[in-house]
Amino acid sequence: MTSLADLRKSYERAELSEDASNSDPLLQFEQWLQEAIAAQVPEPNAMTLATVASNLRPSTRVVLIKGYDERGISWFTNYDSRKGLELAGNPYAALQFHWVELERVVRIEGLVEKVSAEESDAYFHSRPLDSRIGAWASPQSEVISGRGVLVANAAKYGAKFLLQPPRPPHWGGYRLKPEQWQFWQGRKSRLHDRLRYTQAGSNAGGNSLWLRERLAP
Repeated sequence: MTSLADLRKSYERAELSEDASNSDPLLQFEQWLQEAIAAQVPEPNAMTLATVASNLRPSTRVVLIKGYDERGISWFTNYDSRKGLELAGNPYAALQFHWVELERVVRIEGLVEKVSAEESDAYFHSRPLDSRIGAWASPQSEVISGRGVLVANAAKYGAKFLLQPPRPPHWGGYRLKPEQWQFWQGRKSRLHDRLRYTQAGSNAGGNSLWLRERLAP
């Protein structure tokens, strides 16, 4: 059996310097995301979402990014799920992208709010029919007696809504408005590159200003 303590990897693919990085973290994120997509890494849109419950216990899960712009990072889910309930009690969260093949990590922290009903409707109706029925069929995060519950629910809602299921009232989007970004690029000898962007007010046009700093890895 291989010892975990003996597992090693030398990170030598790229570097991240202050001069070569973008002063706007959203543009830096877009560059890295597009490079991950172009490199065909597995599920480049997958991100870990961390929330904290009222008892101060954190929890994480993987969700899929569905949009990003100057307003923030968005995804869609069941509002009654564990993450939804935790966000209702504590609207601050963290996201992390890990593109292993590119030896890169992006971390984002900020305040989360629901997207508009119009945005949720538009995305919901763009989904495949099976996925729309699934949003009705799965009481996400609740205990169920077996997979048969999901199958039976899918059959019930499929028969009820046919080809036009509406968006469930308990399902929709969230958007995290970044207050801090971190970009990590693996480097040789564990001397990794790590840049942090912290929100530092806004300019006359209302756009965010960012303080960029290098952190020790």
